[in-house]
Amino acid sequence: MLSTNLYFYYYYYYYVMLTKILPWSYYLYKKPYFILSHQKLTLGVSIILSIHNKQKGQKYSLGTPHSTPHFSQLSFFPLLSPASPNSQVLFQVPTILYHTYSILYTGVLLLLLLLLILLYVNKGRPTVMGCFQSKTTHLPSPDQDPPPQTKPDLDGDGEQSSLPAFKEFGLVELRAATNGFSSELIVSESGEKAPNVVYRGKLKNNRVVAIKRFSRQSWPDPHQFVNEAAGVGKVRHKRLVNLIGCCAEGDERLLVAEYMPNDTLSKHLFHWEKQPLPWEMRLRVAYHIAQALDHCNAENRKIYHDLNAYRVLFDEDGDPRLSSFGLMKNSRDGKSYSTNLAYTPPEFLRTGRVIPESVIYSYGTVLLDLLSGKHIPPSHALDLIRGKNLLLLMDSSLEGQYANEDASELVELASKCLQYEARDRPDIEFLLSAVVPLQKQKEVASHVLMGLSRTPSLLPTMLSALGKACARMDLTAVHDILLKTGYRDEEGAENELSFQEWTQQVQDMLNTKKFGDIAFRDKDFKNAIDYYSKLVSMMSVPSGTVFVRRALSFLMIGQPEFALRDAMQAQVCLPEWPTAFYMQALALSKLGMETDAQDMLNDGASFEAKKQNGWRV
Repeated sequence: MLSTNLYFYYYYYYYVMLTKILPWSYYLYKKPYFILSHQKLTLGVSIILSIHNKQKGQKYSLGTPHSTPHFSQLSFFPLLSPASPNSQVLFQVPTILYHTYSILYTGVLLLLLLLLILLYVNKGRPTVMGCFQSKTTHLPSPDQDPPPQTKPDLDGDGEQSSLPAFKEFGLVELRAATNGFSSELIVSESGEKAPNVVYRGKLKNNRVVAIKRFSRQSWPDPHQFVNEAAGVGKVRHKRLVNLIGCCAEGDERLLVAEYMPNDTLSKHLFHWEKQPLPWEMRLRVAYHIAQALDHCNAENRKIYHDLNAYRVLFDEDGDPRLSSFGLMKNSRDGKSYSTNLAYTPPEFLRTGRVIPESVIYSYGTVLLDLLSGKHIPPSHALDLIRGKNLLLLMDSSLEGQYANEDASELVELASKCLQYEARDRPDIEFLLSAVVPLQKQKEVASHVLMGLSRTPSLLPTMLSALGKACARMDLTAVHDILLKTGYRDEEGAENELSFQEWTQQVQDMLNTKKFGDIAFRDKDFKNAIDYYSKLVSMMSVPSGTVFVRRALSFLMIGQPEFALRDAMQAQVCLPEWPTAFYMQALALSKLGMETDAQDMLNDGASFEAKKQNGWRV
């Protein structure tokens, strides 16, 4: 006969699993995994065993009621021992039932271990919570030290990770996004006179986009148009105005791309109002264009059609980007869109086609624009360069901003790009190597060089007082509003404490919450963080309000990374709570992520509108 010490071994395996290993996973992931008590497990095992109380078979003994082996004495697999004469025989269990339990318990144990291994392997990967996926998975947990501050990525080596996947839009959606292709939403500089008009549109998810409308004659074959657009949509980079969709229904041919709110290079060079484009910013434009072309070259998109100052746009951060529209070839014959023959490559005049070296020539014409601040035909510019009349070539508004050596190097590079014979022009790698040393102020943000405001330019029309305070990053106003709001946005949240099992635990949680709220009210934000962190670890059902209050506390002490993580947790608690979105927008703004902040403000405003229309949020 076998001893029921077997069941004690199983009991302690699962006791350790549930009271030691799962709390360890809670520490790693800050999730409220449940922990069963010793008494509950004892009761559970007794119930399972009592099911077979009257079965016949081998006898198992539980031993004395208080004889519990220490975990360190247990081997990985239970040892079976015969029942001793002094053992208390409780049941008779069939041998086959024992084997069944052995397989069952061991299988469950292995599954739990496998689950923990998978959790550990996936630690640090993007966390999907419900249908909300974090876009900031690199941010640390509030229990970790904040990461060191890093400089903005001015090299632009990465792709745009926050962009939606390329898709085919319906004509109805794009028509609605542009108010029926309203002339008031045209943003292309030639207005309605342009052969291909660009509109500013707003999609159903509140994303603001640029929508380019082609004539049917440009793309008579809709399948070819969609295939070409899909290919361009795969070429994504921080230095490109990335393509996110297209539409080819009926006679319509539409491209959908990111919206750039700060105008074109043409506007800043030739039609500026407040200040001319600074020299350092012009050098940055030359650098960013070269980076964009280099990436296109690496993606086997070596032809860029009609590169000019209208193709370069400035994003919300003031960084120059190259329009992806220029990667689209012109319908069936592959010709360039260029219409100004004075600026076209010589080989285009001869054959009507462009080659990779033609892109270098067009890059040279953009360098002339940057140097002179006006349109100069390449032939005239080359005459000035050969005659060493650099002062006549340079923009007079740049006087005193540049070193003669730097200007001479840029002029020489432009001259090489504008060579008549394509074989005499440099390649993309040479362009990069030439403009990189000219970047003398890489640490200065583009919006600073250009004198642009960082205030979001497209605020939602419907914002609550909290939304407006978050939009203008007024932390004091946010604090006052959160104090007045209290916990009333969470129905039944305060009653959650009454469901705890132990009276003392209820009292501890109430006291912790009380001390946290007092510290938050008195603007003692460090203590508020401590108390709220303790409260989060004690509550089996987390509170969105607690996460929001701790998020603001982190912002108050200059830790926006942790604030963003808490605001995201608040959204997990209440997926359609505007406050959670507004707090994320505030944290993202503090982190310099203006585009994401704008998206969160828009989302919060949408749920705010639902709430005001009678929806329960």
